[in-house]
Parts: sequence; structure tokens; C-alpha cells
Amino acid sequence: MDQQDETRLVELARNQDADAFAKLYSTVYKDLYRFAFYVLGNPEDAEDLVMETVADAFSDIRKLRTASSFRPWIFRILTNKCKMMRKRYLQKPTALTVELPVPDRNYAEIQDVRDSFAKLNENERLIISLTVFAGYTNEEAARLMKMKSGTLRSIKSRAMDKLEADLFM
Repeated sequence: MDQQDETRLVELARNQDADAFAKLYSTVYKDLYRFAFYVLGNPEDAEDLVMETVADAFSDIRKLRTASSFRPWIFRILTNKCKMMRKRYLQKPTALTVELPVPDRNYAEIQDVRDSFAKLNENERLIISLTVFAGYTNEEAARLMKMKSGTLRSIKSRAMDKLEADLFM
């Protein structure tokens, strides 16, 4: 979908055209879920937050200032919801009570990566999630996070260095 089509659909969606909004949603739903899953690590919570994000975006689309920035806008909504959910995780520790089957994976290595990722600050985790896991370019991620591309690249580079040092030293 080109920028002109997206702008036209946003204008229709602003007038509560559900079909237009559904077409907009179809262009971002996989990336929304992927982002939420990598930030939260829980598929059910990721699905729930994506659904909440879509509902909020549909009801608040009239607040979108620039029709051409739908994608960054909806990701900002999701990012805020993920931040709130992560705070709830910290407030409510849960214990795993069910024995899960163990597929053939190196769980120690996977856990090491997760532990290293968790040591990054929130901003670094979001940048790595957007650029590495969700596949956004540095420029796209910078727009989503409302920062300069150079700043994002610096933070990402330092975060990757931290991960490398933690995993390989």
C-alpha cells in the first residue's frame, strides 16, 4: 500500500468507516503482534494488547494529527500498553505450576539471551525489539520512538555491545 492509499484510508476511517480501518489494520497486524510478543514474551498478553490497541486506535483515530503517520501512531499506542503490562508483570510475580514438555532446544542458551536482554534498560529493549525482532529499519524505529535516527543508532549500538559483552565474555 502506498502512502497516498494509506492517507485516503485514514481519512475514511476518521469518519468511522470500519472497512477502511480494517484495511489499515491488515497492513500492520503481524508487526503489532510480533512487537508485543517480543516485548512481553507472552503470546496471550500480546494478542490481548494488540486487540486493545486496535480498539483504542479505531475509537481515537480522529486524534491522529497527520494521516500519513498511521503506523507510528498505532505503534506508539501499543508501546504504551506494553510498558504498562510490563509494570504489571513486575508487580505480580507468578510461579509456573505446570510441567511443560521440553522440545530439543538449548534452553540454557535461550535463557542466557533472555537474561541479557532483560538487563537492558527499557529504551534499549524497545529499540532492539523494533529493529531486530520486528524488522523495522533504524529510521522507521526512530520515527516510532520520536527520536533522531542517529540517537537511535547510538543507543542500539551500545545495547548490542552490552548484549555481546554479557553473552560472550
